[in-house]
Amino acid sequence: MKQLPIKLLVKEKFSLLSAGQKKVANYLIEHLDEFAFKTAYQIGKKTGVSETTVIRLSFALGFEGFSDMQTTIQNQLLQQHQVEPLESNQQEEINDPFRKVIENEVHILRHMLNPTNINEIWNAVDTLIKADQVLIAGYCLSHAAAYWFSYRLSTLRENVNLCSPNGNFVEQFCNLTENSAVVVFSFPRYSNETIKIAECAANHGIQIIAVTDRLLSPIGRISDIVVTTEENADTGVNSIASVISLLDLIIEGIQQKDQKRIHSHQQKLEMLYSSFHVFKE
Repeated sequence: MKQLPIKLLVKEKFSLLSAGQKKVANYLIEHLDEFAFKTAYQIGKKTGVSETTVIRLSFALGFEGFSDMQTTIQNQLLQQHQVEPLESNQQEEINDPFRKVIENEVHILRHMLNPTNINEIWNAVDTLIKADQVLIAGYCLSHAAAYWFSYRLSTLRENVNLCSPNGNFVEQFCNLTENSAVVVFSFPRYSNETIKIAECAANHGIQIIAVTDRLLSPIGRISDIVVTTEENADTGVNSIASVISLLDLIIEGIQQKDQKRIHSHQQKLEMLYSSFHVFKE
């Protein structure tokens, strides 16, 4: 009978484990490569339990002992690393759509590290820190990413507004100044409404940051700063996962460069959250 992958085995048995064994099991799930080669004593020290508890976990999972469990983990890791790349086997690609999605995401994430994109990300960071107001817009499929970014950015600074799909752009735009910034999200199929907003900002001399799939997308061509995922370069598939990862880089950059103001802003937020019982403690 085929051995169940170790992570699935742990998940299946987890509720039956003791508190100490659960600590070891969590470490196993999160550090599988390390677990495969450390001694039971080292793992126990790392997780704050005894060596005996580590060994007892192996019995609880159905192994004959710690060495048996470790050998199984090593073999499964070896098999995982020996799997052929997806593009070498067309039939496997057809039969394994999940792997295709993951490999496409990896390709997109690697692209984000190219020097041009990193430079534009830092430009976006500086612009968003200096702006007196930030207006964010994205329609159709792009609205989800725009909403996520507006929420995250509003936890770091004041004067962040999101254009509603119902249409309140004119009223919000009226309050912007030459020191403001407009962030526009535009992914295929490109919304004409988003392009109109960017054109309006350009006509009024307001800095435009475009978050889009390629440098020369319709929105990219008219924006001052363009951060991209090159998302549809090969597959034409839209994925919000890579967009959120790109936005995470911008958020991280702001957190690194604007710590003092962020700390002050978040203190005010926490007081309000507490006063209005926003979150379940």
